[in-house]
Amino acid sequence: MWIFYAVGSAFFAGVTSILAKCGVKNTDANVVTAVRTVVVFLFAWLMVFLTGSWNQMGDISGRTLIFLILSGAATGASWLCYFRALQTGNVNKVVPIDKSSTVLTIVLALIFLKEGVSLSKAAAVFCIAAGIFLMIDKKDVQEEKEGQGSDWFLYACGSAVFASLTAILGKIGIENVESNLGTAIRTAVVLLMAWGLVFLTGKQKEIRRIGRKEMLFICASGIATGASWLCYYRALQEGPASVVVPIDKLSILITVLFSWLVFKERLKRKEGAGLFLLTAGTVAMAFIK
Repeated sequence: MWIFYAVGSAFFAGVTSILAKCGVKNTDANVVTAVRTVVVFLFAWLMVFLTGSWNQMGDISGRTLIFLILSGAATGASWLCYFRALQTGNVNKVVPIDKSSTVLTIVLALIFLKEGVSLSKAAAVFCIAAGIFLMIDKKDVQEEKEGQGSDWFLYACGSAVFASLTAILGKIGIENVESNLGTAIRTAVVLLMAWGLVFLTGKQKEIRRIGRKEMLFICASGIATGASWLCYYRALQEGPASVVVPIDKLSILITVLFSWLVFKERLKRKEGAGLFLLTAGTVAMAFIK
């Protein structure tokens, strides 16, 4: 059953990227993250009360709570980096770099969660890594190194690193707690972190300047994120992190499709080959025992 939750997570995550891109056109990325987090927070806690899992709060151990908080902090850092990258970078270039967290997550799962990596799994990981490499334009990276382009590349890399830590810490923290409750607790941490940064940077006044259309997209992306999270952490609770995470990253297919339809961003032949390898490696990871 967990594989269906992982697929659901991928779908909603893909929709999130497009809705968020629409919502960060004229609004500061940190403000967007903070507003979205409010929507996700309300959505997550609504699910907690609807499922009755709030009764289990007293049963959460100190160790589990610590890992949930750390996972939430890593998520907040990943979000802040991701939406800053989306604001200035091309969706089809930001998302593949963010998805490179798959490779790092598999390595960390091997080290900390003792999830074995067979020869066939290693080949699938190589496919994923090769696909990501092909989807990243060397010209864009070179411009970033020379200071000629925007800083989206560094933020996208930061998003990938923190996303990897999120998956590992979340896997550990979600083991002994109902998944909806665990997601809600993590969201509370992200909420505090996101709004803390907004007030520290003095951007709170920009909230009033958000247009109705952008606010609609921001809230919609928050709802999609909440749905993705609920599916993702339910899948993590029941399935291996080294398989759940790659399936979740298939959201790139949804993102590429909608970025073509909405933003007219087309893939080059090399990038198309990279997408094929990334998808093939991910699907293989889902079926390799």
